[in-house]
Order: sequence, then C-alpha cells, then structure tokens
Amino acid sequence: MQIFRDISSLQLSLNKLILEQKTIGLVPTMGALHNGHAALLEASLLENDITVCSIFVNPTQFNNDEDLNNYPRTYEEDIKFLESNGCDIVFSPSIHEMYPEPPRLKFNFGKLEQSMEGKFRPGHFNGVAIVVSKLFNIVNPKRSYFGQKDLQQFRIIKELVRNLAFNTELRQVPIKRDESGLAMSSRNKRLSSEGLNLAVKLNQSLMAVKKSISDNQDFEKTKILLVGDLALEGIQVEYLEYVNADSLESVKNNSTNNSVALCIAATVDGVRLIDNIIFELRE
Repeated sequence: MQIFRDISSLQLSLNKLILEQKTIGLVPTMGALHNGHAALLEASLLENDITVCSIFVNPTQFNNDEDLNNYPRTYEEDIKFLESNGCDIVFSPSIHEMYPEPPRLKFNFGKLEQSMEGKFRPGHFNGVAIVVSKLFNIVNPKRSYFGQKDLQQFRIIKELVRNLAFNTELRQVPIKRDESGLAMSSRNKRLSSEGLNLAVKLNQSLMAVKKSISDNQDFEKTKILLVGDLALEGIQVEYLEYVNADSLESVKNNSTNNSVALCIAATVDGVRLIDNIIFELRE
C-alpha cells in the first residue's frame, strides 16, 4: 500500500496507472475508520483495479470550531485498517496542501441544501462540494463511493457531478450497522458506553415511524410524540424528516411517492449523530 501526502506525486503515480488502462475507485473519508468504511472499500475493490482512499478532515465543511477540534483523529490505526482491508493507495494531505489559500468559491444547491443538514449546518455543503470537487480533479476516479448514512450529502454530490460533468460514476453503499442497529459512524468513538446504548434509539425510532406510516398514521403527530419521548431519554432531536428518497422534498401522509426516506439528526451524550432509512411505500 502506497501513502501520498502531496498532490503532484499522487497524480504522477495515478497517471501511470491510467496509461496502463487501470480503473481507479475513490473512497473519500475523514479518517476514524470503521466497518462502514470497510464496506466502501470492499465495493471499490470489487469494481476497480486500484482503490484510493483519502484521509482528510476537511475544515471547510465544519461550521462549528468545537466540532472540528473534537472530530476523532486516529491516523496510525486508520493506516493499519486500510492495509488490512486491501486498499492500494492512501492520500493523506495537509490542510495547506489542499488549501494553499482559503477557498473563495461558493456553491448554491438551492432547495436541496436548505433542509436537514443544510438548515442546521450553514455552509456545510459548500465545504463538501469544494473538497469533493478537488478530490475528483486530483484522483480522476472511474468510480467514487459514498455511504448512505450521509444521504443528503450523496444527493448534493450527485447534483455536483451532473452540473459540472465530472467523469466519475457515483456509488451509494448501504449503511453498515452493528448488532444493535446503531449506524456505524466515526463520531461513535466519542460516545460513552451509556451514550452508545442511547444512540441505538435513533434507528429504533426510525423503524417505529416507518411502521406508523405503514399503518397510515399521521406522520406529524407521530413525530411530535417520538421527539418528546426521546427528549425524556436525554436525546435532543434536531430534525426528523419524511422525504422523497431522491429529491429529499418533504412527503405528505397521502404521498404517491414510492421510494421514501426517514432522516434524523440528534445530539446524544454531547455528540451529534445522523441516521436514515430508505424504504418503498408499496413494499
């Protein structure tokens, strides 16, 4: 496994591989790797000759300095993890390498970024779009792999690729969960044992709301009751939304949409977590 810290040497190596007609898969990460990332790597290894994994805690997508400073950084463990999971190339640049000067570019994704994560993390998706655009240009991947847990982020990147004609095929890999149903996340590393037990309730809540929808119960009434119950447990819900799985527009109780999603963000044990489930209304 090769490790690169600067753009020029990485591109020199990748250009040689492209001349050899090798296909390249990109797995962008911010480190603190877990089995959810292993699923992304596995998907890339199956479809490509070479898999590149980036490790870069991107400051431009954080709108909260405390959140950025507290984001877990486990570089040595990450390198061992990637090697054991068959990664071919690691790209781990410094902030200065990625941003020699503060970026001034601004993206506007309209309604797509005005709800959920975009509403509660202003500027977040602009930072995501900038770093992902840079990674696409640097690596020139045939295929790029992202997790379903960041559902809104994937839709933003899909729009980015469509509008700027990036020559990469996007892959969305299903959420990886532990035995309790908790969505695997780098942020889970910051949870206490009590917090981990509480965090399980996010997925349980989503499944309960899904059942209520299937039973033709009013979503808004169910949401109010559920948010109140979680608050009593010490879980502060930031949002719980019922949306079209593709457009992410709000869905009504009598929706004719088929593929829908329930998305939640909440603070558990002082840590902000997100989760979602996608399902068909006429399963």
